[in-house]
Amino acid sequence: MKTPLITPAGMAALKSELDQLWRIERPDITRKVTWAAGLGDRSENADYQYNKRRLREIDRRVRYLRRCLADLKVVEYNPQQAGKAYFGAWVSVGSEVNQCLQFRIVGYDEIFGRQDYISIDSPMARALLGKSVGDWVQVTTGSGIQDWEITDIHYDQ
Repeated sequence: MKTPLITPAGMAALKSELDQLWRIERPDITRKVTWAAGLGDRSENADYQYNKRRLREIDRRVRYLRRCLADLKVVEYNPQQAGKAYFGAWVSVGSEVNQCLQFRIVGYDEIFGRQDYISIDSPMARALLGKSVGDWVQVTTGSGIQDWEITDIHYDQ
């Protein structure tokens, strides 16, 4: 089960996507479906079939976004978080084999399309929560156990 948290920027992005789908894309696709339906035989009408499928995809995404937006809790930065890894933090870590990573701990709905975001529900994020710079964490994943040192923590404000 995913934790229903989101950053303010993530919430704004989801609201923007919903607005784009509902006010711009859906009316445009609906016009195309109506036009294509007026051409006659729908079984062999590629325009009709494609746009009808796209309309179903849009409707499915709109339903998902509306449900998510109602359930998600926006987590604002709090100055008491400074120096510790919590939700919304940018964290830099290094391993014993000199591998360095930097990522932001965010909600599940924010990670798609971003290589530098990890879900609060991921093993790495769970291991980092509440830790400080200089702390070592042990992360168990499908590929085994690895030790990481926290080298930097900062927040977007």
